[in-house]
Amino acid sequence: MDAAAPTSPTERIVVGLSGGVDSAVAALLLQRQGHRVEGLFMKNWEEDDRDGQCSAAQDLADARAVAERLEIPLHAVNFSAEYWERVFEHFLAEYRAGRTPNPDVLCNREIKFRAFLDHALALGADAIATGHYARIEHGEGPVRLLKGADSAKDQSYFLYMLGQPALRRARFPLGERHKPEVRRLAAEAGFPNHAKRDSTGICFIGERNFRGFLARYLPARPGPIRSADGTLIGRHHGLLYYTLGQRQGLGIGGIRGYPDQPWYVIAKNLDDNTLVVAQGRDHPALYQRSLIAADLHWIAETAPHLPLRCAAKTRYRQPDQACTVKPGDAGQLRVDFDRPQWAVTPGQAVVFYRGDQCLGGGTIATVLGADALPLTAPDASAG
Repeated sequence: MDAAAPTSPTERIVVGLSGGVDSAVAALLLQRQGHRVEGLFMKNWEEDDRDGQCSAAQDLADARAVAERLEIPLHAVNFSAEYWERVFEHFLAEYRAGRTPNPDVLCNREIKFRAFLDHALALGADAIATGHYARIEHGEGPVRLLKGADSAKDQSYFLYMLGQPALRRARFPLGERHKPEVRRLAAEAGFPNHAKRDSTGICFIGERNFRGFLARYLPARPGPIRSADGTLIGRHHGLLYYTLGQRQGLGIGGIRGYPDQPWYVIAKNLDDNTLVVAQGRDHPALYQRSLIAADLHWIAETAPHLPLRCAAKTRYRQPDQACTVKPGDAGQLRVDFDRPQWAVTPGQAVVFYRGDQCLGGGTIATVLGADALPLTAPDASAG
């Protein structure tokens, strides 16, 4: 069975046209399969262009050009209020609590596969489609979410929060494709955005001067930077601007009495507003073997039998890491990795896999195993 096959020969499918090449080719492929395709451009951020990075107008122009080329209607909708309430307020709360959130995961669940889906169904659609590199397998029992065929582009990590109702209505036409082929198809179709570079940055907000952007919403509290042995070696701009494993932007180097090696963030101590750093990417404090995960979501809607042997990722594009998942306190899970993991970060997602199947995941609440270094906020459940 084709993992992305529709449930009927022809469907009315609304494609989320972002202005990028992936969603454009998703619409192209569905149209070639005989479906009645329409496009929808989502505006999700109301903000002036103080960074000179806002590309919403160009993205809309690119989406229109693709829709015209395919001769399909293009709807436009503003989900800014929903994005602020469902995604961005949580994003700020996590930074305020000293964690490093992943807004793309929540954005997919709340905007692309809830607000967008609801709007498309109201338009009379049978299903929605996006340019995600992932696959869906329909069969007996729950719908399964699978990794994309292109391992370098697989985006199942960002989709682990999707539930069965959304997956049943979702179509991922690029699931079996590789990025070079997608760009070739876009060029052959005459899409003006065929060479447009992939978007990065915060979901729907884009690429910005991150420190300046965050400072608009969260006041900075500068404080000391100390080495792992407690030596004062500099000043930080505010703990919320840093994440575990960070090397760039620390503003320290050439310190007397220390070797000429790069410094990395190994801890954020909210109690005394101290950023703790150490030299060398292989410093022991950057490696942890266990974590506690909260806010769990299982794609099949029922939790697997525990303990569970599986693989997990604690960051996008990380190779699968063998682990054992065990019950934790208060509905949480403990994840023990076979090998220590580098810079596991509270607030990020841990996503579980069995082969190509994405089982679900949760939010990293606490990291275990670093020698008495405070790697998370004092109250990891707050915010």
